[in-house]
Amino acid sequence: MTGRIGIDDIRPQINGGATPSKAVVGEVVPTFAVIWREGHDAMNATLNVKGPKESAFASRSQRIPMHFSDHDPNQVNATFVPDVPGLWTIRIDAWSDPMATWRNAITKKFEAGQSEAELANDLETGAALFDRAAAGAAAIHRNHLRSIAAGLRGDGDLRARIAAALSDETRAILQAHPVRDLLTRGKTRKIKVDRREALYSSWYEFFPRSNGGYGENGELLHGTFKTAVAQLDRAQRMGFDTVYLPPIHPIGEINRKGRNNTLTPEPGDVGSPWAIGSAEGGHDAIHPSLGDEKDFKEFIKAAKERNLEVAIDLALQCAPDHPWAKAHPEWFTVLPDGTIAYAENPPKKYQDIYPLNFDNDAKGLYAEVLRVVKFWVKRGVKVFRVDNPHTKPGNFWEWLIETVHETNPEVIFLAEAFTAPARLYGLAKAGFTQSYIYFPWKTTKEELTEFGEEITRHADIARPSLWVNTPDILHDFLVKGGRGAFAIRAALASTLSPLWGMYSGFELFENVPVKEGSEEYLDSEKYQLRSRDYDQALATGNSLEPFIATLNKIRREHPALQQLRNLHFHDIDNDNLLAYSKLDPVTGDAILVVLNLDPWNAQEATVHLDMDRIGLRNHDRMDVTDLITGNQFNWGKDNYVRLAPWENVAHIIKLPEIDVKLRHKLAWRDVPDYEG
Repeated sequence: MTGRIGIDDIRPQINGGATPSKAVVGEVVPTFAVIWREGHDAMNATLNVKGPKESAFASRSQRIPMHFSDHDPNQVNATFVPDVPGLWTIRIDAWSDPMATWRNAITKKFEAGQSEAELANDLETGAALFDRAAAGAAAIHRNHLRSIAAGLRGDGDLRARIAAALSDETRAILQAHPVRDLLTRGKTRKIKVDRREALYSSWYEFFPRSNGGYGENGELLHGTFKTAVAQLDRAQRMGFDTVYLPPIHPIGEINRKGRNNTLTPEPGDVGSPWAIGSAEGGHDAIHPSLGDEKDFKEFIKAAKERNLEVAIDLALQCAPDHPWAKAHPEWFTVLPDGTIAYAENPPKKYQDIYPLNFDNDAKGLYAEVLRVVKFWVKRGVKVFRVDNPHTKPGNFWEWLIETVHETNPEVIFLAEAFTAPARLYGLAKAGFTQSYIYFPWKTTKEELTEFGEEITRHADIARPSLWVNTPDILHDFLVKGGRGAFAIRAALASTLSPLWGMYSGFELFENVPVKEGSEEYLDSEKYQLRSRDYDQALATGNSLEPFIATLNKIRREHPALQQLRNLHFHDIDNDNLLAYSKLDPVTGDAILVVLNLDPWNAQEATVHLDMDRIGLRNHDRMDVTDLITGNQFNWGKDNYVRLAPWENVAHIIKLPEIDVKLRHKLAWRDVPDYEG
């Protein structure tokens, strides 16, 4: 305990309060605590919020009244909405509430028929409390509170005098200016608030080098930043807001990989861009075939003109001919025979890559990586997709991200860490803004429900970016599921989380693995140039682009799909169908998604809505609209659905707006049980 009133189970709380929890500008942040004391006197609590100097919450800590839970008289909750990025603090205070104690006593005694003489002490106690309340209230409310005190001490109808003290108007004034005894201040907790794009964005990955077209003899030409501008137009057309480029640096010549990851490259093989560095430069250089620094800046400018951000890869590994290998062998692991160890993930071997060793010269290596990040930030890059961060020390990332954010808090770091939960969430706690997560391998109703509940439960720690595919991940569901599988995965990823992404070729239904059971693509773009005729596919109806554009448009127009915390699954009596809703507590926007998980067959069922989770009563009816097709339905608690993958894999339904009085309640109901 920290004082007379116990304040326990404070949320959000990460690592006992040592690590800030996460939020973004405009997000409704739910808070929660359990308060207790001896005896039967009433108690109450206040959420104290303080923001950075630019915030409306900056001049002094803002006190927000807390509400008691409907099902537990000791649980209190409140929400707030950050208005600027930066480090925020919250503190929950609890106190004895003599006014609530008095209201309870006077109500019970009066209703029991006690006379004014019998209530004399209670009336004077109440009057004294209203005198105290008036002394601490804003000037506009003092006369009202003083008149209540005078009425309790005066004559006239006793019922009317007491009723004035118990009125809704009086309660509202007292909520803003409470009388507090035995004030107990809780511990301060920190919340790191990022810009809005840290929680809500749609990513499109493509290789600029694959956009060079053909030469006179039909040979593929190496693309440049100039030729890749056409892909910015496509990304914009599909509704994406972030384009992600694999490493843009020079590629090593030594042990270069050939097509399909062979160890015997042929002349002209371009190698893997993740084998970074050659005589032409390292992590602060641009591959000459892509262009120069001026071309890159023009590419950044072209993206901004299309309302797109450019994310680049931060892959802390080197080709054997990277300048660091010669100048700083201490940054690598040197074997007994004097050679530098290349990367291995037995039985896989990566002879074209040297992993870094962060233990030999931490000071020197840390400083160099920081220099590289700042180099690109200065050139307009504000978003980094970090390759395999789980193979580098967590305290290094904590230091790097914190140091970068000291001068550039707007920079976003996405952790590509498909790894064990302890490492995945540990990296998020270390400061990563967003995190890849296990979505590609979750395909069944049971798996997806468990997964959705997990990412909601960890909303204060990690922001999950759901990717339908990557150059390394072609899931068997896409290999065997046909076109329906692609639509299903896109609909899921874009609605389960406010962050989602796809790698180019997905919209063309590319699904051929290098061999049976492999998640590697045949003729992987990681090792060769790939030319795709997107326009021809679109013209012939062999493209998913229109559906993807529809999904991203729905996401932009509906704040409910830009939220992570308020995901709720509804019962549906078919294991091939999934139903879930999301809401935005600020606007009241509410969305219901009903989705067919079977890529081959039509499925039908009855969806049983938890009506209280969408702000309605069990007997209510509502007119709803499917935002994909425009079809309208009249729905209630139980509704028949039929979805066919070749017609429409999902309903994305606009529900009635949530009543403003219910938004807070629905927001804090999803405060996670997890204390990180």
